[in-house]
Order: sequence, then structure tokens, then C-alpha cells
Amino acid sequence: MKIRPEEALEFHSSHPAGKLSIAPTKPCHTQRDLSLAYTPGVAVPCLEIQRDPALVYKYTAKGNLVAVVTNGTAVLGLGNIGPAAGKPVMEGKAVLFKRFADIDVFDIELNTTDPREIIRACQMLEPTFGGINLEDIRAPECFYVEEELRRTMKIPVFHDDQHGTAIISGAALLNALEIAGKRIEDAKAVFNGAGASGIACAEHYVKLGVRRENILMCDTKGVVYKGRAEGMNPYKERFARETSARTLADALVGADVFFGLSTGNCVTPDMLRAMARDPIVFALANPDPEIDYETALATRPDAIVATGRSDYPNQVNNVLGFPFIFRGALDVRATTVNDQMELAATRALAALAKEDVPDAVCRAYGVDRLSFGREYIIPKPFDPRVLIWEAAAVAQAAIESGVAQLPLDIGEYREQLERRLGKAHEIMRAVIQKARRQSKRVVFPEGEEDKILRACQILMDEKIAVPVLLGKEAAIRSRAQQLRLHFNGELQVIDPARSGRLPVYTEELHHLRQRKGLTHQEAREMILNRNVFGSMMVRLGDADALISGLTQHYPETVRPALQVIEVREGQSRVSGVYVLITQKGQCYFLADATVNIEPTSEDLAEIAINTAELARRFDVQPRVAMLSFSNFGSTRHALAEKVRRAVELVRLRAPGLMIDGEMQADTAVVPEIIDETYPFSTLKGGANVLIFPNLESGNIAYKLLARIGGAEPIGPILVGMAKPVHVLQRDAEVNDIVNMAAIAVVDAQEV
Repeated sequence: MKIRPEEALEFHSSHPAGKLSIAPTKPCHTQRDLSLAYTPGVAVPCLEIQRDPALVYKYTAKGNLVAVVTNGTAVLGLGNIGPAAGKPVMEGKAVLFKRFADIDVFDIELNTTDPREIIRACQMLEPTFGGINLEDIRAPECFYVEEELRRTMKIPVFHDDQHGTAIISGAALLNALEIAGKRIEDAKAVFNGAGASGIACAEHYVKLGVRRENILMCDTKGVVYKGRAEGMNPYKERFARETSARTLADALVGADVFFGLSTGNCVTPDMLRAMARDPIVFALANPDPEIDYETALATRPDAIVATGRSDYPNQVNNVLGFPFIFRGALDVRATTVNDQMELAATRALAALAKEDVPDAVCRAYGVDRLSFGREYIIPKPFDPRVLIWEAAAVAQAAIESGVAQLPLDIGEYREQLERRLGKAHEIMRAVIQKARRQSKRVVFPEGEEDKILRACQILMDEKIAVPVLLGKEAAIRSRAQQLRLHFNGELQVIDPARSGRLPVYTEELHHLRQRKGLTHQEAREMILNRNVFGSMMVRLGDADALISGLTQHYPETVRPALQVIEVREGQSRVSGVYVLITQKGQCYFLADATVNIEPTSEDLAEIAINTAELARRFDVQPRVAMLSFSNFGSTRHALAEKVRRAVELVRLRAPGLMIDGEMQADTAVVPEIIDETYPFSTLKGGANVLIFPNLESGNIAYKLLARIGGAEPIGPILVGMAKPVHVLQRDAEVNDIVNMAAIAVVDAQEV
């Protein structure tokens, strides 16, 4: 994945600056709301907590709040850059906590290098937070800080740099040894890198069963051996061995495991050849591993290789650890994170890797199949099952080891975790990965627009689509250069007025529209309209899809497409669908929201079937509600009758589709209303496809949900076209354009 510096700076600086904000969780709109939230109402929970301090978890956010604490002395691979420079990383860590485990975070950057001051600051914060995540504090101070905080505090304290990599790579080690047919107690391991992560990983491996005497540790001075004075500390001393080995090359002779948290390209092919059969190579330096993946396998085809990189199999990524460890610890109110909890996390990850991988996870990574073996020894970071398996294992270990203050039924807890995922978990990720499987040509009539150009850079970098830009080539390439985009001559630009295909397109347009009053001269003029030209490219197979509308009104984009590409065979209508993803992760498909002003019953039936088909393309099983102001005949009116008739038509044409109506919107989305008041309804579990009786209601609903309800809209997506055409909103952002292009590519694959 290519990330340009300008892109990263824009991402972090766009309004509002940074990556975090605070949102109230209770209504604060009226004077009564404010009186409950603050004075005088707030005094009541204050006094309750004074009476019973444990009630702080009931009446405040403490139970779901973690502090990410750093002093900026060991930030990523950047070193001692200071607390302020480390803040973007801590905000990023907060985002990962929220994204993967729904945990709220305040990042806290401390302006001190004195470990005693860090300890005291964290101790004073204990009333506020449910847990402390120490981050990017240099060794050996980090060991002392964590040890003292775990000894003196009654909330979970976890230094991710130490234990995160240890827990995740430990799972990879267990599975790699199993695949290699080696016993953990016999394995000889060499560690290169004796900082916080390296030492913590070695200690964790010992707890898993690796014998301490079978570990050789190396640092920048060479092998850590008995009697060495230079560069030693008490934590390294634990791994000092009686050995004649003095270099990394010496240490690797006959070794079963290489574990690197050091520098790139420090392991040579000759060193790898000296290792034992089926060597396990964890080259985790980033971005350049100690030995690159291809070289390792070319040198030792029998090797099992893991790296810290996402572009190779077996990525050891700390996001597989800390969010879920804290999730489990917080949910049982653990007083610490102990060895049993860390080992449980490792074993849960190792066990999950042996489970059948759902198709949705495979699609998210653009592969047909993932199965336990040399190239899949740990789960993927975006596997939603990690939350359930790991958090539940950590919670259970906390209960069994006696550090949990809130015992849970683990079966019920697993169900609770599953509900946290939401029904549309990263829905666009699956679509983008589908698009990558078979990239298609997407034509952009507004090729000179900055947002289009920036989106095209991402589409090309991520191999989502092959963009084709319409416009003046000199202007487009000049603007791309000004934006510091790097297309490397691969970008296809077409100026319609200079295109060699112009005569063919003109003739085809005249042939299509001559009986609708279009003269040949008018066809020559009309084809120069970029939306018409782009639509003709799609019609004649010179492009696979069209995206437009960033600078135009909706009809200006849709009308040329309908005139040139027309509707799909067997269809009478095109309709517009918005996908809305709520803040809770629920996914709804709303139609028609953009095209048909007053659809008939027949139109509504067709719109419902097409929208359900689109939902399946997003890996969502459709449950369709036909909306009205009436609930199942409660109001007799022609408008309600139109919707009822549409339901009957759908049941005739698509008998396997779950659909019911007419019904009001709240009846559709609140399952309890149907269960309690309309138990005869065939719609169960709440609708996720909402079909509106007319354009007015659909358009109003999606805009209110997006603007007031905070739902994230994707669309509008045109359904019913013979070939993919999608229309951008006039205020679309770069990510919106990328998403729409991905959807268009998947549509083109279906065509």
C-alpha cells in the first residue's frame, strides 16, 4: 500500500484536526436533560459512588475507558521524538481500540523521561480509567514502569510494546511448531533484538514451554553471554548463556526458530541455510524485515515465515492483541493483566487459525481460500471472530485466575461480543477486495477535477480499478503534477474532441436517437458532452463502468446514461439506492431515493427485487420492508393499496425473498413491534432493505438519516442499468469516489 506524505498530512489535518472527538452518550437537548447530566441531578450518582466506590462502573464511563500513556521516548521506528510528536501515534492507537473493540480512549502524553514520574501520573489517574495502555516508552525504563504499576494499581496495566507482539507471535509459534512437527520444549530459538519487545517475547515463549536454556539472545553487540559487561541490564542478564557463540551467524547454526525485532536485512541467506530443518523465521522488523519474505523462501523452501508486513502471509500485527485483551479485561473488571490472561489470548489466536475461515474474511483479503498451513498460522487482523475468541478467552482466564471482579457467563458474553460487531462490519472492505480480484476500466467524465485525480491515484495504487479520465490531457497531467500525484505514465487520458473513436461514437449515437428527433449534426455536437462520450465508451466496450456527477446536477449525469446505455434487459426502470451504515454498524439499503418520482406498484416491485439483489452483492441477506404510512391495512387509502399490491407482485416474482408490507418505518426496523403487535408478519429480525412509496419520502429519509442521524451514506447506486453507471453526490469526498468506483467494478464483474 502506497501512502504519500501529502496524503498522510491531509488526512490528519482535515477538519477537525486529529483523529478523535468526544460525543455525548445521553441526550443533552433540553433544560431537563442538562439538569440530569449536570447540576442538580449529577449529585445523586456522586453520593452513590461515595457510598459504594464500585458503583463508579455503573454510573460513569470508567468501565469502557482506557488511557494510552506515553512519554515519546521510543515511538515506532522513529525513536525518542518526544511526547508531542508521539501524539498522532497515540491518537491512532485510540482509533484502533475503538474500531476493533469499541473501547473509548484518551491519549495522554507525559513530558518526562523520569520513570518515577510516569508511575506517579498513572497512579493518580486510576479513579478515571478502567485500564492503562503503556505505549512507546523506551527500555529498560518500560519494564520498571509496568512492574511497579501492576504491583500498585487495581486496574489492568499493559505495555503493548512488550506483550502485544509476544502474545500474537506466540500464537504463530505454537502453530508453526505444530506444522513443522517439532516439540516446543525441544525448540532452539534465537532472538535478534533485546529491547522491550524482544525480551518480553522471549519471556512469553518461556511461559509457553520454550526452555530458557534453549534461547540465545542477540543485540547490537552480538550474543548475550555469561560474563559480558558491555550493554547489559538485569533484563538481558536473564538470557545470558554459557556459549561460545558471539555473532548472530554463530547463534543461528542449528536453530529451529529465528525471532527478529531488530533491523532490516541483517540475516543473510547463508545464515538461513545453517538453521535446522523446517526453520521458523519471524522477521518482524518494519518496513524492511531482517530477511525479506521472497529471499527467505527461495533460500529455504521448507521455512515457515512471518513478518510484520501486511503484503505477505502471516502478518504479526499488534492489533490482533491489545484491543481484545482490554475488552475482556474491562468486561470482567480485572484488577490486572496477568500471565494467565496473556497465555489465554495466545492460545485463543492459535486455535482460531485452525478453524474454517468464513468466505467473508477471504473476500476481505482478496483470496479464494484461507486454511491452516504454512501461509496461514495466525488469524487475519480484520477477521471479526478475533473479538469473540480472544476477548472471551481473556475474560475467562481472568475469572479462573481470581482477578475478575465481575464474573460473567462466558456463553452469554460471547453472544454479547458478537452483537458489538454490527451487521455491516466494514462492508466496503469486502467490496474493495472483490474489485481487486478483477480490476475493470472506469471512465470519469470529470477528469480535470482535483478530487477525481486524487481518487484515481488511490484506485491505481490499490489496484481497485483502471481509471480512464476524460478531458484535456495537458491540463490533467499539469494538475496531477501540482497535486504531487505519481501516475508514472500509466494514467489513461482521452480528450473527446481528439479521440479517434469520435466518428464511431457519433454514428452509434445517431443510430440510437434518430427516431427520437436527433439529427446527425446534433449527434456530432452531443457526443462531445463528456457524460455522453463516457456512456458511449461503456456501451461499446471501451470502458466497463462510468462514474460522474461531482460537479453536476443528478439529471445531467443520469439522462445521458439512460439515452446511451439504457436499462437492463427485462427491466422497465432504473432506480437509485443509498446504503446507510449507522454509528452502531447496522446497514440499511434505501430505495428509490433518486430517480422515480411516483412509482407504480409494478415499479416498486421491480425496485424491491433489484435492491435485494444489490444487498446480496454486499454480502447482506436482504429482509425487505415496503414502507407506507399504514400498517397492514390500518388505513384504507390508494397510496397504501399501491404498496400492498407491490408486495404481492414481489412474492410472485421472487418467492424466496423475505418481504412484507405495507408498514410504517418504525415497524420495519424495530423487531419487537412486529413480534408483539403483528406476529403474523413474515418479516423477522428487522428490515435492512427499505423500499419507499415515492421519491419524496425516500430522498427525505436518507438525507435526514445522514445529516441528523449520523449514518454514513454510500451512493447513490444506480440499479437496473444494462452496464454500470453510478452518480456521485456533488459534495462527495475522495473516499466516496473510491468507494463508488469499487462498487462499479464489482457491478462490471457481475455483468
